[in-house]
Amino acid sequence: MPKDLRTQLTTTHARDAWDHLVASPGDVLVALDYDGTLAPIVPRPDDAVAQPGMVDALTGLARRGVHVAVITGRPVDAALSLGGLDAVPGLVLLGHYGLQRWQDGELTSPEAGPAVAVARQRLRSYAAAADTGVEVEDKHHSVALHTRNAADPTAELERARPMAEALAREFGLELVPGRFVLELRPEGTDKGGALRAVVDEMQARTVLFGGDDLGDLPAVSAVQELRQAGIRGMVLCSDSPETPASLREAADLVVDGPSGVLAVLEALEQEIADQSP
Repeated sequence: MPKDLRTQLTTTHARDAWDHLVASPGDVLVALDYDGTLAPIVPRPDDAVAQPGMVDALTGLARRGVHVAVITGRPVDAALSLGGLDAVPGLVLLGHYGLQRWQDGELTSPEAGPAVAVARQRLRSYAAAADTGVEVEDKHHSVALHTRNAADPTAELERARPMAEALAREFGLELVPGRFVLELRPEGTDKGGALRAVVDEMQARTVLFGGDDLGDLPAVSAVQELRQAGIRGMVLCSDSPETPASLREAADLVVDGPSGVLAVLEALEQEIADQSP
């Protein structure tokens, strides 16, 4: 990955955003997904540690005045323990798609609704009866059924979908598909709303958002809407064979997984340093 990434950007608005990322770091928000973006995708979610060097890169940007946020479907405590993100100065960590917020050691988190608890038990019963390698991840505010470790992950995902759709209808939850995962969560909660909220809070004038999966598309839409409101925006795609084509096509820059994301962040910090007096 060359130091000067500007030449790789595919649109005028993205090149304009990059120029302002470098020239005005105090007005910049860098907001990133966790799994698949800051950390490689692994068979077990509990093993998804951050890409080596990622915390240092985020810390470097924060020390240059950039506002840094991580927006994840994971609970805050899981992202903190796996990522070591509490080392990043001033980091805003939004867990459960924005339901939870952590900054400077302080956590704001609502109580989980009863619908999620019932759905969790139903999914556990389904996984135990299926006995095919599907697994249930308890996210407290939401619950996810993973098929990645099944013998045929795609077939198991499609087999489970009608059951998950029925649960969503019965309990007023939203079904959100991902890479070999079906997640049930409270309606009206997504990364787009979380991104807009932190942009407003930070009064950011330029936004870089990076993601890798279907759950990141609402944040991509938010970047596009923010552009219409006069805020510069750039979308970074952390690519893999499982990345949806819609995210890849919407991105201003496509890189090879978390290692590529790390290279972009390091290049950005270096260019900001080069512009500093």
